[in-house]
Amino acid sequence: MIAGPTETATNAEVSRLVVVSNRLPVVLSRNNGEWVVKPGAGGLVTALAPVLRDRGGTWIGWPGTSETESVSDALTEAATDTGYTLEPVPLSDDLINGYYHGFSNEVIWPLFHDFPERANYQPSYWKAYQDANRTFATCISESTSPRDYVWVHDYHLMDVAAQLRTIDVRRRTGFFLHIPFPSVDLFMRLPWRFQVLSALLEFDMLGFQTARDTRNFIHCVRTVIDGVRVSGRNASFTVDLPDRRTSVGTFPIGIDARYFEQTARDSEVEQEVRMSHDRLPNIKVILGVDRLDYSKGLPERIVAYQDALRRYPELQGNVTFIQVVVPSREDVPEYQAQRDAIERLVSQVNGEFTQPGWVPIHYLYRSLSRTELFAYYRLAEICLITPLKDGMNLVSKEYCACNIDGDGVLILSEFAGSAAQMH
Repeated sequence: MIAGPTETATNAEVSRLVVVSNRLPVVLSRNNGEWVVKPGAGGLVTALAPVLRDRGGTWIGWPGTSETESVSDALTEAATDTGYTLEPVPLSDDLINGYYHGFSNEVIWPLFHDFPERANYQPSYWKAYQDANRTFATCISESTSPRDYVWVHDYHLMDVAAQLRTIDVRRRTGFFLHIPFPSVDLFMRLPWRFQVLSALLEFDMLGFQTARDTRNFIHCVRTVIDGVRVSGRNASFTVDLPDRRTSVGTFPIGIDARYFEQTARDSEVEQEVRMSHDRLPNIKVILGVDRLDYSKGLPERIVAYQDALRRYPELQGNVTFIQVVVPSREDVPEYQAQRDAIERLVSQVNGEFTQPGWVPIHYLYRSLSRTELFAYYRLAEICLITPLKDGMNLVSKEYCACNIDGDGVLILSEFAGSAAQMH
Protein backbone atom coordinates (compact mmCIF):
# COMPACT_ATOMS: atom_id res chain seq x y z
CA MET A 1 0.00 0.00 0.00
CA ILE A 2 2.87 2.38 0.73
CA ALA A 3 3.99 2.06 -2.89
CA GLY A 4 0.65 3.27 -4.24
CA PRO A 5 1.35 7.00 -4.70
CA THR A 6 4.79 6.48 -6.23
CA GLU A 7 3.24 4.47 -9.02
CA THR A 8 1.64 7.67 -10.30
CA ALA A 9 4.65 9.96 -10.04
CA THR A 10 8.36 9.54 -9.43
CA ASN A 11 10.12 11.01 -6.41
CA ALA A 12 11.71 13.63 -8.68
CA GLU A 13 8.25 14.82 -9.72
CA VAL A 14 6.59 14.74 -6.30
CA SER A 15 7.80 17.23 -3.69
CA ARG A 16 5.67 15.97 -0.78
CA LEU A 17 3.30 13.23 0.23
CA VAL A 18 0.15 14.79 1.68
CA VAL A 19 -2.17 12.51 3.66
CA VAL A 20 -5.77 13.64 4.11
CA SER A 21 -8.18 12.01 6.56
CA ASN A 22 -11.21 12.98 8.59
CA ARG A 23 -9.16 13.36 11.79
CA LEU A 24 -5.58 14.37 12.39
CA PRO A 25 -3.42 11.56 13.85
CA VAL A 26 -3.38 13.28 17.26
CA VAL A 27 -5.81 13.81 20.13
CA LEU A 28 -6.23 17.30 21.58
CA SER A 29 -7.36 18.05 25.14
CA ARG A 30 -7.21 21.04 27.46
CA ASN A 31 -5.16 21.14 30.64
CA ASN A 32 -5.36 24.36 32.68
CA GLY A 33 -6.42 26.23 29.57
CA GLU A 34 -3.55 24.92 27.46
CA TRP A 35 -3.90 22.49 24.58
CA VAL A 36 -2.26 19.09 25.15
CA VAL A 37 -1.48 16.96 22.08
CA LYS A 38 -1.18 13.17 22.33
CA PRO A 39 -0.69 10.55 19.59
CA GLY A 40 -3.92 9.16 18.15
CA ALA A 41 -4.89 5.50 17.85
CA GLY A 42 -6.60 3.29 15.30
CA GLY A 43 -5.74 1.37 12.18
CA LEU A 44 -5.27 4.38 9.92
CA VAL A 45 -2.78 6.04 12.27
CA THR A 46 -0.98 2.74 12.89
CA ALA A 47 -0.51 2.20 9.16
CA LEU A 48 0.24 5.71 7.92
CA ALA A 49 2.14 7.47 10.69
CA PRO A 50 5.33 5.42 10.01
CA VAL A 51 5.14 6.32 6.31
CA LEU A 52 5.12 10.07 6.94
CA ARG A 53 7.56 9.74 9.84
CA ASP A 54 10.12 8.09 7.54
CA ARG A 55 9.74 10.29 4.47
CA GLY A 56 8.23 13.52 5.82
CA GLY A 57 5.22 15.35 4.44
CA THR A 58 1.93 16.79 5.64
CA TRP A 59 -1.21 15.37 7.28
CA ILE A 60 -4.45 17.31 6.75
CA GLY A 61 -7.48 16.62 8.94
CA TRP A 62 -10.02 17.91 11.42
CA PRO A 63 -8.37 18.51 14.83
CA GLY A 64 -11.42 17.38 16.81
CA THR A 65 -12.50 20.89 17.83
CA SER A 66 -14.11 23.90 16.16
CA GLU A 67 -11.42 26.11 17.77
CA THR A 68 -9.07 25.57 14.83
CA GLU A 69 -7.08 28.81 15.14
CA SER A 70 -6.32 28.33 18.83
CA VAL A 71 -4.76 24.88 18.28
CA SER A 72 -2.32 25.94 15.54
CA ASP A 73 0.59 26.60 17.89
CA ALA A 74 0.07 23.28 19.70
CA LEU A 75 -0.02 21.40 16.38
CA THR A 76 3.13 23.17 15.16
CA GLU A 77 4.92 22.10 18.33
CA ALA A 78 3.58 18.54 18.04
CA ALA A 79 4.93 18.32 14.48
CA THR A 80 8.48 18.29 15.84
CA ASP A 81 7.70 14.94 17.46
CA THR A 82 5.70 13.40 14.62
CA GLY A 83 8.24 14.30 11.94
CA TYR A 84 5.65 15.79 9.58
CA THR A 85 3.41 18.88 9.36
CA LEU A 86 -0.11 18.89 10.79
CA GLU A 87 -2.69 21.04 8.97
CA PRO A 88 -6.09 21.50 10.72
CA VAL A 89 -9.34 21.68 8.73
CA PRO A 90 -11.99 24.03 10.21
CA LEU A 91 -15.39 22.35 10.57
CA SER A 92 -18.33 23.78 12.47
CA ASP A 93 -20.31 21.71 14.98
CA ASP A 94 -23.34 21.70 12.65
CA LEU A 95 -21.23 20.46 9.75
CA ILE A 96 -19.68 17.70 11.87
CA ASN A 97 -23.15 16.60 12.93
CA GLY A 98 -24.45 16.31 9.35
CA TYR A 99 -21.31 15.14 7.58
CA TYR A 100 -19.66 12.90 10.18
CA HIS A 101 -22.39 11.67 12.49
CA GLY A 102 -24.94 11.86 9.69
CA PHE A 103 -23.87 10.83 6.19
CA SER A 104 -20.61 9.10 7.10
CA ASN A 105 -21.81 7.07 10.08
CA GLU A 106 -25.58 6.80 9.61
CA VAL A 107 -25.51 6.11 5.86
CA ILE A 108 -22.16 4.89 4.52
CA TRP A 109 -20.91 2.96 7.57
CA PRO A 110 -23.97 0.68 8.01
CA LEU A 111 -24.56 0.22 4.29
CA PHE A 112 -20.94 -0.67 3.53
CA HIS A 113 -20.85 -3.09 6.51
CA ASP A 114 -23.95 -5.04 5.36
CA PHE A 115 -26.39 -3.41 7.80
CA PRO A 116 -28.77 -1.66 5.35
CA GLU A 117 -31.59 -1.66 7.89
CA ARG A 118 -29.55 0.75 10.06
CA ALA A 119 -29.04 3.34 7.30
CA ASN A 120 -30.74 6.72 7.70
CA TYR A 121 -31.08 8.45 4.32
CA GLN A 122 -31.64 12.03 5.42
CA PRO A 123 -31.32 14.35 2.38
CA SER A 124 -29.64 17.03 4.51
CA TYR A 125 -26.82 14.60 5.31
CA TRP A 126 -25.68 14.48 1.67
CA LYS A 127 -25.61 18.29 1.47
CA ALA A 128 -23.50 18.45 4.66
CA TYR A 129 -21.17 15.75 3.26
CA GLN A 130 -20.58 17.77 0.11
CA ASP A 131 -19.99 20.96 2.11
CA ALA A 132 -17.47 19.27 4.41
CA ASN A 133 -15.61 17.68 1.49
CA ARG A 134 -15.47 21.10 -0.18
CA THR A 135 -13.93 22.52 2.99
CA PHE A 136 -11.28 19.78 2.87
CA ALA A 137 -10.69 20.51 -0.82
CA THR A 138 -10.19 24.20 -0.06
CA CYS A 139 -7.67 23.36 2.65
CA ILE A 140 -5.83 21.04 0.24
CA SER A 141 -5.75 23.82 -2.36
CA GLU A 142 -4.23 26.27 0.14
CA SER A 143 -1.75 23.80 1.69
CA THR A 144 -0.37 21.98 -1.36
CA SER A 145 1.15 22.58 -4.77
CA PRO A 146 0.64 20.76 -8.10
CA ARG A 147 3.88 18.81 -7.45
CA ASP A 148 2.49 17.22 -4.26
CA TYR A 149 0.76 13.86 -4.17
CA VAL A 150 -2.52 14.06 -2.23
CA TRP A 151 -3.47 10.74 -0.66
CA VAL A 152 -7.06 10.84 0.67
CA HIS A 153 -8.33 8.25 3.12
CA ASP A 154 -11.60 6.56 3.92
CA TYR A 155 -15.33 6.87 3.53
CA HIS A 156 -15.64 10.35 5.04
CA LEU A 157 -13.87 11.96 2.07
CA MET A 158 -15.04 10.19 -1.09
CA ASP A 159 -16.12 13.53 -2.61
CA VAL A 160 -12.82 15.42 -2.18
CA ALA A 161 -11.46 14.97 -5.74
CA ALA A 162 -14.81 16.02 -7.22
CA GLN A 163 -14.79 19.13 -5.00
CA LEU A 164 -11.23 19.93 -6.11
CA ARG A 165 -12.48 19.88 -9.70
CA THR A 166 -15.40 22.13 -8.71
CA ILE A 167 -13.01 24.80 -7.44
CA ASP A 168 -10.75 24.23 -10.48
CA VAL A 169 -7.75 22.89 -8.56
CA ARG A 170 -5.61 20.18 -10.18
CA ARG A 171 -3.69 17.77 -7.95
CA ARG A 172 -2.34 14.23 -8.28
CA THR A 173 -4.73 12.30 -6.09
CA GLY A 174 -5.16 8.82 -4.69
CA PHE A 175 -7.91 7.45 -2.48
CA PHE A 176 -7.88 4.45 -0.16
CA LEU A 177 -11.02 2.93 1.38
CA HIS A 178 -10.33 1.34 4.76
CA ILE A 179 -13.79 -0.25 5.13
CA PRO A 180 -15.42 -2.86 2.87
CA PHE A 181 -17.03 -1.86 -0.42
CA PRO A 182 -20.51 -3.43 -0.70
CA SER A 183 -21.94 -5.67 -3.38
CA VAL A 184 -24.00 -4.05 -6.12
CA ASP A 185 -27.28 -5.22 -4.51
CA LEU A 186 -26.45 -3.29 -1.34
CA PHE A 187 -24.88 -0.30 -3.06
CA MET A 188 -27.96 0.24 -5.22
CA ARG A 189 -29.89 1.12 -2.03
CA LEU A 190 -27.87 4.32 -1.74
CA PRO A 191 -29.92 7.23 -3.17
CA TRP A 192 -26.67 9.05 -4.13
CA ARG A 193 -25.02 6.01 -5.73
CA PHE A 194 -24.29 7.77 -9.03
CA GLN A 195 -22.83 10.83 -7.32
CA VAL A 196 -20.59 8.73 -5.02
CA LEU A 197 -19.23 6.56 -7.83
CA SER A 198 -18.66 9.58 -10.08
CA ALA A 199 -16.83 11.34 -7.26
CA LEU A 200 -14.58 8.34 -6.61
CA LEU A 201 -13.69 8.15 -10.31
CA GLU A 202 -12.35 11.72 -10.11
CA PHE A 203 -9.31 10.33 -8.25
CA ASP A 204 -6.30 9.20 -10.28
CA MET A 205 -5.97 6.01 -8.25
CA LEU A 206 -8.35 4.06 -6.01
CA GLY A 207 -7.23 1.44 -3.51
CA PHE A 208 -9.28 -1.20 -1.68
CA GLN A 209 -8.46 -3.67 1.10
CA THR A 210 -9.37 -6.92 -0.66
CA ALA A 211 -9.89 -8.26 -4.17
CA ARG A 212 -13.57 -8.76 -3.28
CA ASP A 213 -13.94 -5.05 -2.47
CA THR A 214 -12.26 -4.15 -5.75
CA ARG A 215 -14.53 -6.46 -7.74
CA ASN A 216 -17.60 -5.09 -5.96
CA PHE A 217 -16.59 -1.55 -6.91
CA ILE A 218 -15.97 -2.48 -10.55
CA HIS A 219 -19.33 -4.27 -10.72
CA CYS A 220 -21.06 -1.16 -9.34
CA VAL A 221 -19.29 1.08 -11.85
CA ARG A 222 -20.37 -1.12 -14.75
CA THR A 223 -23.93 -1.15 -13.46
CA VAL A 224 -24.39 2.54 -12.61
CA ILE A 225 -22.07 4.61 -14.85
CA ASP A 226 -22.90 4.96 -18.57
CA GLY A 227 -20.15 5.23 -21.18
CA VAL A 228 -17.49 3.62 -19.00
CA ARG A 229 -14.80 1.29 -20.29
CA VAL A 230 -13.17 -1.12 -17.82
CA SER A 231 -10.04 -3.15 -18.52
CA GLY A 232 -8.04 -5.49 -16.30
CA ARG A 233 -8.94 -8.34 -13.99
CA ASN A 234 -8.48 -9.83 -10.50
CA ALA A 235 -6.98 -7.06 -8.33
CA SER A 236 -5.99 -4.43 -10.92
CA PHE A 237 -8.27 -2.47 -13.25
CA THR A 238 -8.35 0.69 -15.32
CA VAL A 239 -11.57 2.66 -15.65
CA ASP A 240 -11.83 5.01 -18.63
CA LEU A 241 -14.40 7.78 -19.09
CA PRO A 242 -14.36 10.28 -21.95
CA ASP A 243 -12.50 12.90 -19.89
CA ARG A 244 -10.41 10.93 -17.41
CA ARG A 245 -8.82 7.62 -16.38
CA THR A 246 -8.71 6.01 -12.94
CA SER A 247 -6.48 3.13 -11.85
CA VAL A 248 -8.15 0.73 -9.39
CA GLY A 249 -6.29 -1.83 -7.32
CA THR A 250 -6.15 -3.99 -4.20
CA PHE A 251 -3.64 -2.85 -1.59
CA PRO A 252 -4.16 -4.60 1.78
CA ILE A 253 -3.10 -2.24 4.53
CA GLY A 254 -0.39 -3.42 6.90
CA ILE A 255 1.53 -2.52 10.03
CA ASP A 256 5.13 -1.77 10.97
CA ALA A 257 5.75 -5.39 11.95
CA ARG A 258 9.35 -4.78 13.05
CA TYR A 259 8.21 -2.06 15.46
CA PHE A 260 5.60 -4.36 17.01
CA GLU A 261 8.04 -7.24 17.37
CA GLN A 262 10.75 -5.08 18.90
CA THR A 263 8.37 -3.32 21.27
CA ALA A 264 6.96 -6.66 22.41
CA ARG A 265 10.47 -7.44 23.72
CA ASP A 266 10.73 -4.25 25.84
CA SER A 267 11.62 -4.76 29.48
CA GLU A 268 8.45 -2.93 30.60
CA VAL A 269 6.31 -5.28 28.51
CA GLU A 270 8.19 -8.33 29.83
CA GLN A 271 7.59 -7.19 33.42
CA GLU A 272 3.87 -6.63 32.77
CA VAL A 273 3.57 -10.10 31.21
CA ARG A 274 5.22 -11.73 34.25
CA MET A 275 2.90 -9.87 36.62
CA SER A 276 -0.15 -10.94 34.61
CA HIS A 277 0.99 -14.57 34.63
CA ASP A 278 1.29 -14.36 38.43
CA ARG A 279 -2.26 -13.01 38.67
CA LEU A 280 -3.59 -15.75 36.37
CA PRO A 281 -1.61 -18.88 37.29
CA ASN A 282 -2.27 -21.96 35.16
CA ILE A 283 -4.97 -20.10 33.21
CA LYS A 284 -5.15 -19.98 29.41
CA VAL A 285 -6.02 -16.50 28.18
CA ILE A 286 -8.28 -15.64 25.25
CA LEU A 287 -7.97 -12.00 24.15
CA GLY A 288 -10.30 -9.71 22.24
CA VAL A 289 -9.41 -6.10 21.39
CA ASP A 290 -12.07 -4.11 19.56
CA ARG A 291 -13.47 -0.65 19.11
CA LEU A 292 -17.06 -0.30 20.31
CA ASP A 293 -19.16 -0.87 17.19
CA TYR A 294 -22.04 -3.10 16.13
CA SER A 295 -19.95 -4.40 13.20
CA LYS A 296 -17.50 -6.09 15.63
CA GLY A 297 -19.96 -8.76 16.76
CA LEU A 298 -19.16 -8.35 20.46
CA PRO A 299 -22.50 -9.49 21.93
CA GLU A 300 -22.44 -12.52 19.64
CA ARG A 301 -18.88 -13.32 20.72
CA ILE A 302 -19.78 -13.26 24.42
CA VAL A 303 -22.82 -15.49 23.83
CA ALA A 304 -20.60 -17.93 21.92
CA TYR A 305 -18.12 -18.02 24.82
CA GLN A 306 -21.00 -18.60 27.24
CA ASP A 307 -22.19 -21.48 25.09
CA ALA A 308 -18.68 -23.00 25.04
CA LEU A 309 -18.50 -22.91 28.85
CA ARG A 310 -21.84 -24.71 29.04
CA ARG A 311 -20.98 -27.35 26.46
CA TYR A 312 -17.44 -27.98 27.69
CA PRO A 313 -17.39 -27.74 31.50
CA GLU A 314 -13.67 -28.63 31.52
CA LEU A 315 -13.02 -25.06 30.30
CA GLN A 316 -14.37 -23.65 33.54
CA GLY A 317 -11.59 -22.58 35.84
CA ASN A 318 -8.97 -23.14 33.13
CA VAL A 319 -9.72 -20.44 30.52
CA THR A 320 -10.27 -16.71 30.97
CA PHE A 321 -11.54 -14.35 28.29
CA ILE A 322 -10.12 -10.80 28.41
CA GLN A 323 -12.25 -8.48 26.29
CA VAL A 324 -10.93 -4.96 25.72
CA VAL A 325 -13.46 -2.51 24.26
CA VAL A 326 -12.10 0.85 23.16
CA PRO A 327 -14.71 3.64 23.63
CA SER A 328 -16.17 5.03 20.41
CA ARG A 329 -18.95 7.52 19.58
CA GLU A 330 -20.12 7.54 23.18
CA ASP A 331 -22.57 10.37 22.52
CA VAL A 332 -24.51 8.29 19.96
CA PRO A 333 -27.53 6.49 21.56
CA GLU A 334 -27.06 3.39 19.39
CA TYR A 335 -23.52 2.96 20.66
CA GLN A 336 -24.60 3.54 24.25
CA ALA A 337 -27.15 0.75 23.78
CA GLN A 338 -24.44 -1.51 22.33
CA ARG A 339 -22.26 -0.90 25.39
CA ASP A 340 -25.16 -1.62 27.74
CA ALA A 341 -25.91 -4.89 25.94
CA ILE A 342 -22.27 -6.00 26.17
CA GLU A 343 -22.04 -5.19 29.86
CA ARG A 344 -25.29 -7.05 30.63
CA LEU A 345 -23.98 -10.15 28.86
CA VAL A 346 -20.64 -9.97 30.68
CA SER A 347 -22.50 -9.74 33.97
CA GLN A 348 -24.68 -12.74 33.06
CA VAL A 349 -21.72 -14.94 32.12
CA ASN A 350 -19.71 -13.99 35.20
CA GLY A 351 -22.74 -14.47 37.41
CA GLU A 352 -23.35 -17.94 36.01
CA PHE A 353 -19.82 -19.33 36.04
CA THR A 354 -17.55 -17.39 38.45
CA GLN A 355 -15.76 -19.57 41.01
CA PRO A 356 -13.47 -18.63 43.92
CA GLY A 357 -10.19 -17.59 42.30
CA TRP A 358 -11.57 -17.61 38.73
CA VAL A 359 -13.62 -15.14 36.70
CA PRO A 360 -14.62 -16.22 33.17
CA ILE A 361 -14.58 -12.73 31.57
CA HIS A 362 -12.35 -9.77 32.40
CA TYR A 363 -13.99 -6.79 30.69
CA LEU A 364 -12.06 -3.53 30.12
CA TYR A 365 -13.91 -0.55 28.66
CA ARG A 366 -11.05 1.88 28.00
CA SER A 367 -8.09 2.57 25.79
CA LEU A 368 -4.89 0.76 26.73
CA SER A 369 -1.42 2.18 27.10
CA ARG A 370 1.20 0.87 24.70
CA THR A 371 2.76 -1.30 27.43
CA GLU A 372 -0.62 -2.76 28.44
CA LEU A 373 -1.61 -3.60 24.87
CA PHE A 374 1.66 -5.30 23.99
CA ALA A 375 1.63 -7.20 27.28
CA TYR A 376 -1.86 -8.53 26.54
CA TYR A 377 -0.72 -9.59 23.06
CA ARG A 378 2.20 -11.46 24.68
CA LEU A 379 0.06 -12.93 27.45
CA ALA A 380 -2.77 -14.36 25.37
CA GLU A 381 -2.52 -17.92 24.09
CA ILE A 382 -5.51 -17.18 21.82
CA CYS A 383 -6.57 -13.97 20.06
CA LEU A 384 -10.26 -14.02 19.11
CA ILE A 385 -11.30 -11.78 16.20
CA THR A 386 -14.88 -12.35 15.07
CA PRO A 387 -16.32 -9.25 13.39
CA LEU A 388 -19.58 -9.49 11.50
CA LYS A 389 -17.86 -7.36 8.82
CA ASP A 390 -14.48 -5.63 8.87
CA GLY A 391 -12.42 -3.89 6.21
CA MET A 392 -9.10 -5.36 7.35
CA ASN A 393 -8.63 -5.61 11.17
CA LEU A 394 -5.06 -4.81 12.08
CA VAL A 395 -5.33 -6.40 15.53
CA SER A 396 -4.88 -9.76 13.83
CA LYS A 397 -1.57 -8.62 12.34
CA GLU A 398 -0.43 -6.89 15.53
CA TYR A 399 -1.05 -10.03 17.57
CA CYS A 400 0.95 -12.16 15.16
CA ALA A 401 3.84 -9.68 15.11
CA CYS A 402 3.92 -9.59 18.93
CA ASN A 403 3.77 -13.38 19.24
CA ILE A 404 7.54 -13.63 19.56
CA ASP A 405 7.38 -17.00 21.37
CA GLY A 406 5.59 -18.54 18.42
CA ASP A 407 2.97 -20.36 20.51
CA GLY A 408 -0.10 -18.16 19.99
CA VAL A 409 -3.31 -19.07 18.16
CA LEU A 410 -5.25 -16.58 16.04
CA ILE A 411 -8.96 -17.34 15.61
CA LEU A 412 -10.02 -15.09 12.74
CA SER A 413 -13.47 -14.63 11.22
CA GLU A 414 -13.75 -15.07 7.48
CA PHE A 415 -15.61 -11.74 7.46
CA ALA A 416 -12.48 -9.76 8.41
CA GLY A 417 -10.52 -8.42 5.45
CA SER A 418 -7.29 -9.82 6.88
CA ALA A 419 -8.67 -13.35 6.44
CA ALA A 420 -8.12 -12.97 2.68
CA GLN A 421 -4.38 -12.56 3.35
CA MET A 422 -3.99 -14.96 6.28
CA HIS A 423 -6.11 -17.90 5.16
